[in-house]
Amino acid sequence: MNDFRFYSPTRFVFGRGVTDRAGDEIAKLGFKRALLVFGQGSVVRTGTLDRVKASLDAAGVAHAELGGVRPNPEITSVREGIALAREFEADIVVPVGGGSAMDAAKAIALGAVYDGNAWDFWRKRATPTDHLPLACVVTIPASGSEASNSCVISNDEEHLKCGLNTDLNRPVLAIMDPELTFTLPPYQTAAGVTDMIAHIMERFFSGQPAVDVTDNIACGMIRAVMDAAPRVMEDPKDYDARANIMWVGTLAHNGLAGLGLGVPGGRDGDWTCHGLEHELSAFDPKITHGAGLAVIFPAWMRYVWREHPERFLAFGEQVFGIEPVDPAVDDLSDVDEEITPERAIEDAVEATIDELQDFFVSLGMPRTLSEFGMTEDDIEKLMPGLSINRGELFGSFKKLTLDDARAIYRSAL
Repeated sequence: MNDFRFYSPTRFVFGRGVTDRAGDEIAKLGFKRALLVFGQGSVVRTGTLDRVKASLDAAGVAHAELGGVRPNPEITSVREGIALAREFEADIVVPVGGGSAMDAAKAIALGAVYDGNAWDFWRKRATPTDHLPLACVVTIPASGSEASNSCVISNDEEHLKCGLNTDLNRPVLAIMDPELTFTLPPYQTAAGVTDMIAHIMERFFSGQPAVDVTDNIACGMIRAVMDAAPRVMEDPKDYDARANIMWVGTLAHNGLAGLGLGVPGGRDGDWTCHGLEHELSAFDPKITHGAGLAVIFPAWMRYVWREHPERFLAFGEQVFGIEPVDPAVDDLSDVDEEITPERAIEDAVEATIDELQDFFVSLGMPRTLSEFGMTEDDIEKLMPGLSINRGELFGSFKKLTLDDARAIYRSAL
């Protein structure tokens, strides 16, 4: 087990109806002026925003609003939010929504107390040293942003989508009501489930040796969400299934699933697949992050598994119950060809990857990049951003080059 630091300052208020307690919880922490940040209409249509505003009013917390944040939030709306936060003299930023609203709010919280161009943080030209606190009202379980140190912002002018990790991004409060997720469209639910599983796998496949405690936590969370996801597809109002998905989404990305698996440089996982996917949704913001990961992760796995096959075997056994056949023990009388130990490992790993991808597809996720309308000609358009964000050599499970990235994208078509 590698050394690690774990910091999780977020206060969680989880359960039925807790949305109506948002104002009281924020006021109890001493905040008086909240900037509400939300997306393009769902929290308005469902009445969630009105409930939050009513709770703030009842608690005596003044509020201003920044609406219209798009999926894959862009730096322009962040700049609008920074100006509004300063004008309103907000002392806390309150995103109401999913990962996009939360990422935009985190960026506003950092930029509101910074004299320069907030985009400097994402291009690594400056390091944030202060922020406004955040309190999240979570309506879409997926990103885990309500407890994570990460924030991803796009810049359409530069055709970039960049991430920033700092403990300043960790919210002080998360209001989590699973009932708010009852109305999520199936595609959005499936993309969220895929995203949280990917957050766990990025850490599991860090390239570091097994950590029994962390591995069991990680694989247990994946099993739990894989059990719950088909249930909510059948019954969107299955509260227990929705609650399990929401809580796994949080724990998948607050760092718990990577403790002891960290790599040199401070990362708690490989994060190559997220890097590869970010270029897809930077290229076309209509590509949902989780849907892109559903395609990219299996393609990456098939490309790299031989570097550390033992991790894939452990994953297959713990998540799917898949073990390599043992020619010395198993009955192979119905098998036409010789099964060598090497072939047994390959078959088990390929079966594991197939099971994972088939699960994503069963939820309605795409299997190939061509389903997004992408062609081989588009691959080269992804390379400049990938080079800026990841460099010429990247990855900890297996060191990859830009040519390797091209091959992975190509295999996913």
